[in-house]
Amino acid sequence: MTSGFAVLLRGVNVGGGRKVPSADLRAIAQDAGFAGARTLLASGNLVVAPGTSGATGPDDVTHLVRTGLADRLGLDVDVLTLTGADLAAAIAANPFDEAAREDPSHLLLTFHPHPPAPDRVEAFDPARYGITHMAWSGPVSYTWFQGGVGPSKLTPAVLLRALGVWGTARNWNTVTRLAALVDAVG
Repeated sequence: MTSGFAVLLRGVNVGGGRKVPSADLRAIAQDAGFAGARTLLASGNLVVAPGTSGATGPDDVTHLVRTGLADRLGLDVDVLTLTGADLAAAIAANPFDEAAREDPSHLLLTFHPHPPAPDRVEAFDPARYGITHMAWSGPVSYTWFQGGVGPSKLTPAVLLRALGVWGTARNWNTVTRLAALVDAVG
């Protein structure tokens, strides 16, 4: 049996008109046939099990959720679906143990649909944006915002321009909670 999935929406509920209420997100999942639909926080985090959806992998889940968001809310939202194994690998690859222990709300993992080109990662200088702790593992970047995320000049738009691939970030606390929820529904 296929295990659970974490579905991450990019750029919703952070201002502007791209609102996706948690109740609507759960309803979209239920309408698509997913089981155990749960949301975490109000920032576009959904955990589901395949149920009767017909979804056998992350791409199927992404398609069903994107279609549901368009049909129900009229929104075209970037969606990234991760398996429990994806989350476990991201957690295990964290190069900043101190941040995970001492400052987890300022350790952001940015999940990308695929790894950026190596030459673009190599050319990117996070110090230019006041960041001294940034590392990569495949499609995941780890950034420790020691001065806080809000005042940082390293924004999603900067990363998109520099790397050529979008991503959606979650802090360490959220990632570990999502992993636990995926394990519970899987």
